[in-house]
Amino acid sequence: MEKPQTRSPGRAAQAAPAADGQTWRQLYFWAGIASVLFVVLLVLALVLDFAAPPPVHGGAATLDFIARNKGIYIAEQLLWMVPNILPVLVFVALFVALAPLDKSRALLATVIGALSWALILAVPVTSRGSLVFVYLSDRYAGAADDAARVRYATAAEAIVAENNTPAVVGILSALGILLISVVMLKGVLPRSLAWLGIATGGLGVVAEALRHAVPEFYWGYGVLMWVWFVAVGIALIRLAGRTPRSGAGATRS
Repeated sequence: MEKPQTRSPGRAAQAAPAADGQTWRQLYFWAGIASVLFVVLLVLALVLDFAAPPPVHGGAATLDFIARNKGIYIAEQLLWMVPNILPVLVFVALFVALAPLDKSRALLATVIGALSWALILAVPVTSRGSLVFVYLSDRYAGAADDAARVRYATAAEAIVAENNTPAVVGILSALGILLISVVMLKGVLPRSLAWLGIATGGLGVVAEALRHAVPEFYWGYGVLMWVWFVAVGIALIRLAGRTPRSGAGATRS
């Protein structure tokens, strides 16, 4: 019987090269960069949000706000939306790293985690607004009469309602973090990172479901999620450093 792999507590296992001499070194490195960059871009979005906080209620108020702050509003919405593609790369890299330990659970976590972040790009709201509001704001400002403005404000109110409705993709993204972190407990990446992810994902599932009922949970989850992604990014970059280049021999144990 093959002897199971072991590792010392608190120490990540060494990465082994593929049988054909090819390695995932570049994937780990760029996924690590993407993980950190994801948080940096969201922090920039948060800075813009504090500089000019958009209304979260009221269609007419939102359209008036955008008319006065169009540039900063568009930049903020892009920073909330576009970076969501980066966690997809992160989850793919985590699957590649963790698949040798538990391929089924790693794949399940990756499908749930990566797909949920990708689906966020298909949803026209960011919870702090929507680029759809920009079009409605232009039409609202140029409306010829009050009746037309009411129509655009009513359309905006529907999007406001969607922004303030808990989304299933949010719950799934937190669940993906939880599941992939459970696999991390078996090795390759630091065990402390795994426990951080379990705490983050567990709180996230509850926080997303109760987002508007108990907003304090959501803010706590948001901070933990950013910390987790930065920690994952650093761990993946370090894993890339331990992974041999293509054609290199196996690493020393």
